[in-house]
Amino acid sequence: MTTTDAEEPTLTIDELAARTGVTVRTVRFYGTRGLLPPPALGPRRVGHYGRAHLARLALIEELQHQGMTLAAIERYLRRLPDDLSPHDLALHRAVVASWAPETVERVTREELGRRAGRPLTDDEVERLTAMDVVNRDSEADAPGGDAYRVDAGLLRLGVELLDVPFSPETVLAARTALLEHSRAAARDLSRLLRDAVAERDAPDVRSLSAHMHPLVVQALLTTFQRSLREELREWLDDGGGGDRGDEGRSDEGEGGGG
Repeated sequence: MTTTDAEEPTLTIDELAARTGVTVRTVRFYGTRGLLPPPALGPRRVGHYGRAHLARLALIEELQHQGMTLAAIERYLRRLPDDLSPHDLALHRAVVASWAPETVERVTREELGRRAGRPLTDDEVERLTAMDVVNRDSEADAPGGDAYRVDAGLLRLGVELLDVPFSPETVLAARTALLEHSRAAARDLSRLLRDAVAERDAPDVRSLSAHMHPLVVQALLTTFQRSLREELREWLDDGGGGDRGDEGRSDEGEGGGG
């Protein structure tokens, strides 16, 4: 079943476990360790779970995939603000996924649904394909050619986007814009880091790079979130009106939305 952030939690513990591929025992264990917030209590004191729990479990799964121990996961989650929305948690999961090298895998349609965390309709698969999240594998030796090439980290983000009321064309255009700007930022940062470590030997540089990668990605996420929040605040303060153009925007630091 689908819920929005504002709706009451509607999943029982059995349904939550089935949706996320973990056992009921694991859900209860995570709850006792403080990795999951307590469920909302309904009639007869039956616990109900929602999107925040789904997002937390997905983040925990990604952290485990990166090889983090339970103690390390607990420390990571304790540093997160208590009021993070499911979408904020999804962003953190995307950051964690970015720590690993990009891995494109060939999967069947059934496996695609399992990797997505829920069954996918034909229309949803088409939308993911239109967003360039998955690609049909025409060379795969699968019945009816029913196979796809997919990056698991990107797939989870794409599934989140299925619930966003934008067309695949808009999502693809947004992805293109993000890629262009992120590559420009990556080039500038790489140049700065290369200059900073020019006098170090190769093994030292590799170690420093591995240490800096998650820190830089987290910094980019934080600054982007703040910038986007400011842009949205300015847009809403203007009544969500038409395009103001560059001439209608104050210079950074002058008359901003605070």
